[in-house]
Amino acid sequence: MRFMNSFNKFAGKWMPVIILVCLCFGITFAESIGKLTFLVPSLFAFMTFTGTLDSSFRQLLNIAKHPLPLVVSLLIVHLAVPLLALGLGKLFFSGTPYFIAGTVLEFVVPSAVASLLWSSIAGGNSSLTLTIVLVDTLAAPFMVPFSLRLLVGANVSVDVWGMMRDLIWMIAVPALATMLLNQFTKGRAGKKLAPVLAPYGKIALILIITINSTRIAPFIRHMTPLLFGVTAVIFALAVFGYAAGWFAGAVLKQPADITSSMTFGSGMRNISAGAVIAAAYFPAEVMFPVMIGTTFQQVLASIFARLLTRKKGSSTKKKG
Repeated sequence: MRFMNSFNKFAGKWMPVIILVCLCFGITFAESIGKLTFLVPSLFAFMTFTGTLDSSFRQLLNIAKHPLPLVVSLLIVHLAVPLLALGLGKLFFSGTPYFIAGTVLEFVVPSAVASLLWSSIAGGNSSLTLTIVLVDTLAAPFMVPFSLRLLVGANVSVDVWGMMRDLIWMIAVPALATMLLNQFTKGRAGKKLAPVLAPYGKIALILIITINSTRIAPFIRHMTPLLFGVTAVIFALAVFGYAAGWFAGAVLKQPADITSSMTFGSGMRNISAGAVIAAAYFPAEVMFPVMIGTTFQQVLASIFARLLTRKKGSSTKKKG
């Protein structure tokens, strides 16, 4: 137990370095590690469970009573960032429509399940983060095709029920399980399990990053100036997503925990969902803008988590 607690603290402090190592490891040994892709849904489900152990039905009701942070976060995810992605795509890749489509697709997919873990690391409001992820994910089968058709003229058909089934398994079921657990034990179960399972949630995230990184190995091994340009645009848009959530929280004068949740809810994207759509309905060129985000999304999350934590610490000292 002492070892796992030490690992939990170490991982929380050095997550950017750990993530870079995982990415390099996954890309280098893509052929072997790629065979473990089938584990990702279960790892996501476990990560959701560990990330929502302090959630309750009462917390969700409180979010419903004060929906402004939720609404603003969803507007950033599905309006502000996709429109900016379309504009930058047309500006820099006007002769390559598939790269434009991939850039837009990267930023119309729903908020990532991993935001639950990063939000908890940064002291976010787990109820708000969970609500953002749940609402956005359940709307994804309808929002993603509509957004693509509207922005890039792509008329895609999505296996709605298949996608809903997978997302319900990865998010709704474990989240509901934790809330029921806390409901029947009056919150005692979550308080006892959270510190015990926290390091294992981080292990699950590390495994997910390593496994998913195998999908971009072929592109990374054959980079071109154009691909470097696409990477730079995706990076800039990813930073903007996180920063927009943080800025919105500050403008709305939200508490530190709400601002943290808005930051990760607005910045993190379910790239795995985007990869499935790209692979099923588009040429290979669309896949690269979608998947390249995996090389820095988690790193950016860890950086923003550290910045938010420092900001929160500075505010606490001033109040003291």
